[in-house]
Amino acid sequence: QVQLVESGGGLVQAGGSLRLSCAASGSIFSINVMAWYRQGPGKQRELVARITSGGNTVYADSVKGRFTISRDNAKNALYLQMNSLKPEDTAVYYCAAWSGAVDWGQGTQVTVYS
Repeated sequence: QVQLVESGGGLVQAGGSLRLSCAASGSIFSINVMAWYRQGPGKQRELVARITSGGNTVYADSVKGRFTISRDNAKNALYLQMNSLKPEDTAVYYCAAWSGAVDWGQGTQVTVYS
């Protein structure tokens, strides 16, 4: 099992930037894919971006060109650099890790105001 703790959320004006971090602990040696998901008010949880241990990435169309996912395997950390934020990016952002089963963090709130 992997424990995940997100940080870096907050309140930001539209057009601004935030960097989310996710610290992993536990059975980290078995992690293959890590990802960021988000759940906006009244919406289902959706994939934002994911990255494999080899560095291959996939992004949701809505964030391509604005968000960048990265991971530091030595630090057991996952990041999400979010630029040009829009009000529709407002959501709770969750870190996820796959190591046979999927583990989730507790989430961090991102609020973008216009």
